[in-house]
Amino acid sequence: MKHWPLVARLLLASWLLVLLILPLAGIALSLAFQSAVNQAFDERLKAMLHVTSSAIRADADGRLDLSRSLGDARFEQVFSGWYWQVSDPEGPLLSSRSLWDEDLPPLAGGVSGEVMAGDAMGPREQPVRQVQRRLRLPDYPQPLQVVVAGPTTEVQAEVAGFRRLLLISLASLGVLLLLLIAVQLRWGLAPLRRMRADLHEVQTGQRAALDTRLPADLRGLAETMNRVLDRDRRLIERGRNAAGNLAHAIKTPLAVMRTQLAQLPEREQGRFERELKRVDEAVRHHLARASAAGSAGFSGQIMVTTALAPVLDGLGKMAERRGVTLDAKIDERLRVSVDPHDLQELAGNLLENAVRWANTQVRLTVDAGDGRLWMLVEDDGPGMSEAQRRAAMDRGKLVDSERSRSGLGMAIVRELVDLYAGDMQLGVSAEGGLSVRIEVRVGTA
Repeated sequence: MKHWPLVARLLLASWLLVLLILPLAGIALSLAFQSAVNQAFDERLKAMLHVTSSAIRADADGRLDLSRSLGDARFEQVFSGWYWQVSDPEGPLLSSRSLWDEDLPPLAGGVSGEVMAGDAMGPREQPVRQVQRRLRLPDYPQPLQVVVAGPTTEVQAEVAGFRRLLLISLASLGVLLLLLIAVQLRWGLAPLRRMRADLHEVQTGQRAALDTRLPADLRGLAETMNRVLDRDRRLIERGRNAAGNLAHAIKTPLAVMRTQLAQLPEREQGRFERELKRVDEAVRHHLARASAAGSAGFSGQIMVTTALAPVLDGLGKMAERRGVTLDAKIDERLRVSVDPHDLQELAGNLLENAVRWANTQVRLTVDAGDGRLWMLVEDDGPGMSEAQRRAAMDRGKLVDSERSRSGLGMAIVRELVDLYAGDMQLGVSAEGGLSVRIEVRVGTA
């Protein structure tokens, strides 16, 4: 999870929050609604209890009756769930028609005048909610118990309906919130995606700097990165210039020292020759690294045929002098984002080595796609055995260093391939010679 993208992390955190809060809110609302419905139902029953209590009258003979009707037809419907009953310690005296021949068992406890409420079991095992109170009439010798009951199924149905509506509403709200969060994150992180796209274009050479038309909190970051990119360009250019100057500065002293070897005693010449060779190889190696550390990724789109034209012209003349045919297969519309100097170094060093060892033919094939450039150089020379190719790659040496005695060229190729996060493979060409295939990461059009 620590490697998840930022958007995925934010979405997951937001969704977990929504999925946690909404159910809790739904439970709280459901409980609150159920409590409110129960309380409202009790208030309705209490109101009916007061009406019933105020309507009880006793005549001169001590018989009880209601002075007025409760005005609710459900009390007249048999076993409707709505009941009232008046009783004394000896048993029921008056009851609603809905009770028929059944009785309501009064709730235990209570004092005179106090209204009690509780759940009970009515006729035919019907759950009811009933309220009751004790009272005394001036014309009646014993205390009376007045009970009014209503079916709890009505409350349960009302609560169940509310819960269904609440579930649908919260589910819809949850989906809407999740979608809005996703849209919000996409909109909020759009500047970061733009910066990423700009960085990719800088890497592939399609632009030189990041766009700074960003929100204030990201504008400073883009400006700082542009300053770093600009400083790197200057450092790379300075390094290249220094490498070129060093090459020229060292070339002449080495040549002078080689000419002066003949003046040394014969027994000393071999030792000095070996030391000079070590110096020459070390200088060439490090100059190759400095030369290869070019402005990869900072160049714009270039035409491959245009960039390689000088190399093909020069090496074509060299091939003619050796009686070798140099064929190049390159799409004239092929454009890539790569430093033209680096492209020329890659093709030039590979072709020079192939021309030097070919018998009659050298082929160059260049293609690109999916952000990578492929270059295949084949010759019909003596080639190398599989063991030789494997040993050459294992030792970190390339064909050029063993054949042409010029390690600088192929060392530059190796450094450039590494610089562009590429790969190099040695194989056998169709004519039996050597094939060198390199693949480097570049921007393509």
